[in-house]
Amino acid sequence: MRSVSEIAAPSSYWTLAANIGLNTNILEINLINLILVLGILSYYGKGVLINFLENRERTILNTIRDAEERHEEATKKLQKARIRLQQAKVKADEIRINGLTQMDREQRDLVDAADEDLKGLEDSRNYAIRFEKQRAIEQVRQQVSRLASERALEGLNSRLDSQLHLQMIDYHIDLFRDMKNKSD
Repeated sequence: MRSVSEIAAPSSYWTLAANIGLNTNILEINLINLILVLGILSYYGKGVLINFLENRERTILNTIRDAEERHEEATKKLQKARIRLQQAKVKADEIRINGLTQMDREQRDLVDAADEDLKGLEDSRNYAIRFEKQRAIEQVRQQVSRLASERALEGLNSRLDSQLHLQMIDYHIDLFRDMKNKSD
């Protein structure tokens, strides 16, 4: 492999300077070799370096532009998300308020229904009590009437003789005749 110094100036050109040679050891570079290497690099590498730097600059600018676009897009999405969050909070508040209102309404309806049921049960109970009271009164009346009739019958039987009995029958027959004559 040829050294950089041989590429720049072949050794046949260095006959006069036979004692002076190029040091190819990179750690022992002298000033001439350093200037020579830098000159070759700047001459041949200038285009490559400029192209590399321009490509790098374009890449960095494109990356920055993409990052700015993504930032704007993310900012818009964040704003939309905040708006949706606010709308969701409002909707959740509406649902909560509607739920509480519905719960209060249903609670009132339930209390009203329970009151109506209680009133109905009280009315039924009062009706049953009145019915039972009337039935008991009727039974007592029947028993009193039966007992009174039995006592009256016993009293009449003990006091009535056949003569009084015949007079009563005649009286009632006359009463029926008068009623019949009046109706005709």
